[in-house]
Amino acid sequence: MSADEHHDHHNPPFWQKYIFSTDHKMIGLQYGITALLFLLFGFFLMMMMRWSIAYPNEPVPTWMSWVFSDNWQGRWLTDGKVTGETYNMFGAMHGTIMVFLGVVPLGFGAFGNYVTPLQIGAPDMAFPKLNCASYWLYLIGGIMMCGSFFLESGTAKSGWTNYPPLSSLADAQHPNQFFTGQTQWLLGLVMLISSSLLGSVNFITTIINLRAKGMTWMRLPFFVWAMLVTGFLLLLAFPPLEVAGIMQVVDRTFGSSFFQPTGLVSGEGIEGFAGGGSPLLFQHLFWFLGHPEVYVLLLPSIACVAEIIPANTRKPLWGYKSMVYAVLVLGFLSFIVWAHHMYLTGMGSSVSTFFQTTTVLISVPSVVLITAMLISLWGGSIRFTMPMMWACAFLPMFGIGGLTGLPLAFNLVDLHLHDTYYVIGHFHYVVAPGILFGLFAGIYYWYPKMFGRYMNRMLGHLHFWPSLIFINLVFFPMLIQGMAGFHRRWYNGGDAYMAPEGSEDVFGNTVREYIGLNELMSVSVFLLALAQVPFIINLFTAWKMGKKVESDNPWNATTLEWATPTPPGHGNFTFDVAVYRGPYEYSRPDCEEDYYPQWHEPKADTSANLDAGIAEKKEH
Repeated sequence: MSADEHHDHHNPPFWQKYIFSTDHKMIGLQYGITALLFLLFGFFLMMMMRWSIAYPNEPVPTWMSWVFSDNWQGRWLTDGKVTGETYNMFGAMHGTIMVFLGVVPLGFGAFGNYVTPLQIGAPDMAFPKLNCASYWLYLIGGIMMCGSFFLESGTAKSGWTNYPPLSSLADAQHPNQFFTGQTQWLLGLVMLISSSLLGSVNFITTIINLRAKGMTWMRLPFFVWAMLVTGFLLLLAFPPLEVAGIMQVVDRTFGSSFFQPTGLVSGEGIEGFAGGGSPLLFQHLFWFLGHPEVYVLLLPSIACVAEIIPANTRKPLWGYKSMVYAVLVLGFLSFIVWAHHMYLTGMGSSVSTFFQTTTVLISVPSVVLITAMLISLWGGSIRFTMPMMWACAFLPMFGIGGLTGLPLAFNLVDLHLHDTYYVIGHFHYVVAPGILFGLFAGIYYWYPKMFGRYMNRMLGHLHFWPSLIFINLVFFPMLIQGMAGFHRRWYNGGDAYMAPEGSEDVFGNTVREYIGLNELMSVSVFLLALAQVPFIINLFTAWKMGKKVESDNPWNATTLEWATPTPPGHGNFTFDVAVYRGPYEYSRPDCEEDYYPQWHEPKADTSANLDAGIAEKKEH
């Protein structure tokens, strides 16, 4: 069957095309829309938390509380105010939703699924049905977690890290432990991890086996390299946490003691567990995933930016091979830094020194990546399109996130900053203005390929500039409060610790000095939420009302996804794909145009065909 015939004759029924689809592009869109909805909900939970922090003595206003039923508010809000227990629920679910249900599915699930097969010249993923199963496991896991808000026990309350013994004893008063928020959180986590494992196997197999003719390893776009490394990170790091989740479910429902120490004392006295378990074991299993997970979040975002910069500077990506080697080293080092999250657990000085060293070392490949992208801007003919603006904003935001993390590599500094708002500010600078800016850039960049229309530029500016301003006003003050000693889990923002004027209480006076930043950050959060309205309008209206693209390659880019019809149909390509050169051939002096796509066959250069690895024997 020719490529044209394969492309045209495919018309599945509605349920198979849009619901239980096995097409990587539709699954990518399913991941993307679902992840954006979860991100919206996670952002709302953050708004509830910020209200409680800035205005602890005031009831939640109606414009936020209407989301919850009167019955739910009666149970979990005291006189309309957020309580400590409710704040813990919001905090646990905010972290869980943003990391496991939002950013990873958007970066790896949505962009990875949609773009990776196109960029390697494949008709689909290697295992389409596995791909479908991966999405549905993700959706079921997310519904289980978020649905636990409506259980009698409420949802999980032990932080997104779920440390035992606190998490093992949570909701212990309920007779049916299976139907408690904490247990449903764990079961949902198992579903999400299973989804990620299916996806990672699929990505690795697809990239290794389904590359087009001539697509050698060093002709892969950097985006594909990032997805390959991300796939291996998920495959190797997630199984320990899945096992830990199952073990904790067994602890909660069957009374085992994998993570329960002997002689544990709670408010009810000595607990009746058999004991002998280790709470620290769970921390090791969690953070063995937790730090590779940071790069699972980060690499898809860097990958989007690395594709956007060459297309908008009209010059090759500087240091492409260095970036490839850096991302491979980054993936390896991410497995041997996890215990820097655990300095306060009493590990010996030798072990601390090892993890301090590896944590500093992992900054080197990160610096290589960001430096290469910064140098790629130098001397370029920069086009400030909407994707490029988000990509340019990503670079300093990610830089701030990385630099603020360096002090935390040292256990002496971490003794002071651990569990303060400094840690929150550092992590969120990486994840929010860093990673999310890169993913926004990807949405604006590939939207014309997905739907055949541009997103509105004016709405894009209304989204970009307020987001850039207010997101810094949210997270930069956290660094200041953190160095002043503000704890990350104060549901009242430190109001209970504030000393009266004239007091000699040093810490209380410090709290009084910096507590005013709470209101600045909270107001900035509400304005940041308002800044997302133009994006939501743009996302859904551009699909029908946006300006139509002029060609299948509207950005004049060089990678293979721009060789497909717009939007790509079944099978993706309408010709037999062959690759003749690297992914970023821009502004070559021997070309009439300022770009030389990978799929353009050299006109009369037999040696170029030989170099492509697909040359035919010369005819004599």
